[in-house]
Amino acid sequence: MIKQALLVIDVQQGLFATPRHDGEALIARLNEIADRFRKKGAPVIFIQHCGPEGEELHPAQPGHALDPRLTTAPADIRIAKQSCDAFLDTPLSDTLASLSIAEVVITGFATEFCVDTTVRSALARGLRVVVPADGHTTADRPHLSASKVIEHHNATWPWLISPAGAARMTICADVG
Repeated sequence: MIKQALLVIDVQQGLFATPRHDGEALIARLNEIADRFRKKGAPVIFIQHCGPEGEELHPAQPGHALDPRLTTAPADIRIAKQSCDAFLDTPLSDTLASLSIAEVVITGFATEFCVDTTVRSALARGLRVVVPADGHTTADRPHLSASKVIEHHNATWPWLISPAGAARMTICADVG
C-alpha cells in the first residue's frame, strides 16, 4: 500500500481575510479530508507562507496563523515556506522521506501560484501526486476569473510529464 500525506498549502488568516472562490466550502472539505487522514494514521501537513517583517504573513502577524475554520490536531505537522514552492529551502522533502511517503495529496491556496508550483515540484522529485479538483482555490484575477484559473489547472495537471507520471485528479469526497 502506498503511504500518503495530505498537504494543505497557505490556508492562512491573512490570505482568507478576503473572499476566495468557494472558500467556505473548500475549508469544510479540507477538514473532512484531514479527519479521514488522521483516522487512518496518515500525516496531515500544513504549509504556511512566511512573509518578510512588516507584512501580514510574517510569523509575528495574525495573518500568518492558519485560518481558524481549519481543524487541526496535535500530531499535525507544520512547515514554513518563503516561496511558492513548498519544497524549496524547507524540510518538506526530508519530512516526507522520513515518513516513507510516496504519494502526496495537494490542496490549498493559491491554485496558480503555490499549489501549482508544489504540484510540479513534487512530481519532479518522483512523488506521486493526487490533486482534488475541488480541493484548491484562488481569487479572481484582472485577466481571468478564479473559476477559470482553477478549471485551467485541473485540465493541465493530468498532462504533466514526470518520472512519477502526471498528477492524478479526483474530488475531495474520494480522497482518504
